[in-house]
Amino acid sequence: MGVRRVAAIDCGTNSIRLLIADAADEQLRDVHRETRIVRLGQGVDATGQFAPEAIARTRDALADYTELLKAHSVERVRMVATSAARDVGNRDVFFAMTADVLGAVIPGSVAEVISGAEEAALSFRGAVSELDSARGPFVVVDLGGGSTEIVLGGREVVASYSADIGCVRLTERCLHSDPPTPGEVAAARQVVGEKLEAALRVVPVERARTWVGLAGTMTTLSALAHNMTVYNAAAIHLSRVAGSDLLAVCDRLIGMTRSERAALPPMHEGRADVIGGGAIVVEELARELYTRAGINELTVSEHDILDGIVLSIAD
Repeated sequence: MGVRRVAAIDCGTNSIRLLIADAADEQLRDVHRETRIVRLGQGVDATGQFAPEAIARTRDALADYTELLKAHSVERVRMVATSAARDVGNRDVFFAMTADVLGAVIPGSVAEVISGAEEAALSFRGAVSELDSARGPFVVVDLGGGSTEIVLGGREVVASYSADIGCVRLTERCLHSDPPTPGEVAAARQVVGEKLEAALRVVPVERARTWVGLAGTMTTLSALAHNMTVYNAAAIHLSRVAGSDLLAVCDRLIGMTRSERAALPPMHEGRADVIGGGAIVVEELARELYTRAGINELTVSEHDILDGIVLSIAD
């Protein structure tokens, strides 16, 4: 098989992300990678509907992405919509918008909703493609805005679970004060604990040897733990964070005000108001993985579902 230029777009609850890559023989070479915070899932937990302004923000970002697809002569694109689009009442409006914007560049293209199981499999494939199999089995955690996928496997997925907790959903549900009150944090921990208990009945994490974290909360935590003054994706990719350092960073974030978090050098401006919720999910996960599997370190990957999507259409 020759080199093919393909693209993946991942539209989640908090962000819309693009990867354009050259693919050949299961190997990828990045051409362009970009993230925009559009908060598509704004208010969805409460209303069950996409807000018109959230769809408008997403449309603007997608229109910019289609210009990049044209500029880079992309042959094929696959756009997936995850947690936010699974259970909303007005999802047809969103899909019509994606057909309109994407179809103008690559006829017939439209976003597709994927199941939690497929989301998990694509995330896992992207995350472990470069890791030494001797470090497996891996437990891969993709912490999004609306859901968190927990996946166990070696080279193939053994078990997965999509829990409906994410940094946006948890923040909107529990963390209303700035900074959050001890009572709000305790309520959030209880929600996370219940969701994780259900997930870990399905995913036998005690078999895992290495914990791999994906997505913006995880990468930002690594940047903070390593005292980065600017966000450096190359340095973050496959970086490791000791358990004690991870908990210290999470504790700090949970106790901060929104403006204090926003002032941290590697913080993306669209993440500052929800990363406290993400940090609570990470802390509870860290404790479970240490108790159940003796894992006391997080490996953070910049390669995730986008890489898995690109590999799925490059085959």
